[in-house]
Amino acid sequence: MKELIDQLKAEGLTEDQAYKAVEIVKNFAKDKFPIFGGAIDRLFDKYGPKEKPEDDFLD
Repeated sequence: MKELIDQLKAEGLTEDQAYKAVEIVKNFAKDKFPIFGGAIDRLFDKYGPKEKPEDDFLD
């Protein structure tokens, strides 16, 4: 996943935009192949960014 995000960023997307683009692709794949929805979620969750709290005062 990091490699894909890095490629999207190299094409000019911000990090947030790159993650959003990947999320869109993930949802598209789930819509087109619903039988694989769980596997797609697990794949993207495994290699996706770790969620951080919105109110993290150290950022």
